[in-house]
Amino acid sequence: MGSVYGLQCLHVTPKLDAETESRLVEKCRRQSYEAFSQLVDAYESRVLGFVMKLVRNREEALDITQDVFIRAYQAFSRFDGRSSLRTWLFRIAYNLCVDRARREERNPAKTSLDGASATLGETWDVADHRETADQEVLNQELQDLVKAGLARMSEKLRTVIILHDQEEMSYDEIAEAVGIPIGTVKSRLFLARNSLQQFLKEYLEGATL
Repeated sequence: MGSVYGLQCLHVTPKLDAETESRLVEKCRRQSYEAFSQLVDAYESRVLGFVMKLVRNREEALDITQDVFIRAYQAFSRFDGRSSLRTWLFRIAYNLCVDRARREERNPAKTSLDGASATLGETWDVADHRETADQEVLNQELQDLVKAGLARMSEKLRTVIILHDQEEMSYDEIAEAVGIPIGTVKSRLFLARNSLQQFLKEYLEGATL
């Protein structure tokens, strides 16, 4: 199935224009393996990045991401196009992450979806340009703080802020992906941002004492 089985060696994600993607989607509805492989190449890194920010374990994230595309391939005949392909894939990914979290609740020996883990930041985007050593240290410290603040949130809040602020999804897209009303998306985003701001404020105030 394309490079989904080689996610540990991700390459630069190819860009698909709307017309090309629409054509590939139509072929996928007819179970075209070749067309689906092209969609996997285009979306696997984004799906993996999203999943890793929820499960925070690379091996499990790789397994879930592979399962996302397997399920998508099996269900493409039912994809009606009312939501975007990205939203549909993220909805499958989110549901698989929630299912995993519920299984972990029944097996507390493992880290749950809301548990902290050092692997949270493995896929966090960093600007690709040279900076002074001091600036790099400051940027890394800020990123580490944001990661810690996200890890402290509930899965519901963390998912919404990641989809909106990092994946740049609209309220409508998030509502579709997560399966909640738009009003709930807005309220969760408000709470998530307040939680992150409060976390940063507490840290900065503690650091200046």
